[in-house]
Amino acid sequence: MLRPLTNAFRDCRALDGLWRFAVDAEGVGRDQHWWRGALPGKAEMPVPASYNDIPADAAVRDHVGEVWYQTCAHVPATWGGQRIVLRFGAAAHRATVWVDDQEVVSHVGGYTPFEADVTDLVRLGEANRVTVVVDNRLDWDSIPPGYVEDTPDGPRQRYHHDFFNYAGLHRTVSLYATPAAHITDVTVTTDLDGLAGTVDYEVRASEGERARVALHDAEGTEVARAEGLSGRLRVEDVHPWRPGEGYLYDLRVELLGADEAVVDRYSLNVGVRTVAIDGTDFLINGEPFYFTGFGMHEDHVVRGKGHDDASMVHDFALLEWIGANSLRTSHYPYAEEVLDYADRHGIVVIDETAAVGLNLGIGGGIVSSSTQETYSDETVSARTQEAHRQAIRELVERDKNHPSVVLWSIANEPESHTDAARDYFKPLFAEARALDPSRPVGFVNVMFAPAGECKVAEFSDVVMINRYYGWYVQAGDLAAAERALEAELHEWVRCEGKPIIMTEYGADAQAGVHSAVTQPWTEEYQVELLEMYHRVFDRVEAVVGEQVWNFADFATSAGFARVDGNKKGVFTRDRRPKAAAFSLKRRWNARGDAVE
Repeated sequence: MLRPLTNAFRDCRALDGLWRFAVDAEGVGRDQHWWRGALPGKAEMPVPASYNDIPADAAVRDHVGEVWYQTCAHVPATWGGQRIVLRFGAAAHRATVWVDDQEVVSHVGGYTPFEADVTDLVRLGEANRVTVVVDNRLDWDSIPPGYVEDTPDGPRQRYHHDFFNYAGLHRTVSLYATPAAHITDVTVTTDLDGLAGTVDYEVRASEGERARVALHDAEGTEVARAEGLSGRLRVEDVHPWRPGEGYLYDLRVELLGADEAVVDRYSLNVGVRTVAIDGTDFLINGEPFYFTGFGMHEDHVVRGKGHDDASMVHDFALLEWIGANSLRTSHYPYAEEVLDYADRHGIVVIDETAAVGLNLGIGGGIVSSSTQETYSDETVSARTQEAHRQAIRELVERDKNHPSVVLWSIANEPESHTDAARDYFKPLFAEARALDPSRPVGFVNVMFAPAGECKVAEFSDVVMINRYYGWYVQAGDLAAAERALEAELHEWVRCEGKPIIMTEYGADAQAGVHSAVTQPWTEEYQVELLEMYHRVFDRVEAVVGEQVWNFADFATSAGFARVDGNKKGVFTRDRRPKAAAFSLKRRWNARGDAVE
């Protein structure tokens, strides 16, 4: 699915702003056909944003079920004869959309875009009513999974992932126009051949079999040209995309009509680079790469998971300040603007699906009391697997052309030590590789499935593990934690012989809590724990990356183990550095892996 853009052939209008809003507490909106007129009440809600924290009302924050959004979309009269599309960047977790009285699209999955062709429905030069119902409920057939529990006080959403179930229209909503005959998709893969680079391209179009492509460098000079819906461009003396240097070429695609006239045009940023695994090395452009950075969250005070450019740019500025060169989109695909920014600035990305919580042995980040099997007809089933497969498809379809994305992560901390886990994941890895043979594929392993016991690791190109020695186990005993961590890493090398990325490690620290004798929850303990891990990483050659959990404190569901959220951030939720941030800054800048 191509991102909307504006050029001589295309136009795009954002519908962001204040929309009418109604919480359907009684679940009557569909039966009463709320989309056929103005929504009840006078509430308004900003788009994009999570709705939960904005009204300062517990009934809204903890609502389980559907909420409704509505706005008027003015369609320019100049769009006559064009194809007109209504696009949503994300709606968590299910959505149905109407234009005036006509249902136009439904979508399941809270972190990837969807759209509808509304050409025959909208009135040109007039306001058209757009109504969206968004459902925040998770069930065993969704990614991520969950279940709704009926209680005397009403329904309660339960889930097994450790971040708050924010919901709403989290990303830009847009109305855009293309020519009737238009480019529908572009796929690029790149390679390096000595000082030259190649760009293989494939163009899909609604009609027509003629296309012309040209590649321009950052100064606008054309460096390669070809004709056809597919082909290869060769660039002599290529300028590769490198970590820390997001050099991009501009691929300009033109669709030709029967008379050779250009009928549509699309531009795509292209970074020429390679990604490969060689033994225990992770290679970018044939050179060993060491990941430094974080698992992060799209999480901010008030707006929740709603995308905001100012917050995004500030977060990237903090990554640069601390010396990080990478991030993981834990635990769902981030806004497309984030990957665009990473492309331009040379930040390396591990791109992850929303498959988190596929493990009934843990809940909220700690051991769960559940006695249910994770994989069964009643829990994570074949229906879940199909939703997971679709989530992988939508992730790859959306992000396949981003040079910053070097690795697909298809799940975070699933149960992976059972035969049922192997059967569940084997076809999903095959699907990911079929969709994109150019990138490594992996998943993030949890400590209940150590080396030699994990039955999914064989499918991964890399070993990505989350470990909390010194926190969830050996809490307060860093000497014992150090021995256990190093022993396990050596066992992974022995069993798998693949690159190891520590995708999570860390400890909660309450900002401002200090102790002369280091104790858990103090800033000093967080620093000492991270430094212990770093000593071990430096002794194990197969370790090719360290991504601290987490970049910043973030909201979670209520519980005794979470005091106002998860406090493992090295920045507070409002982005103030803790002592750990300065320790990481010294280490990462000294390593020389930092983005410049």
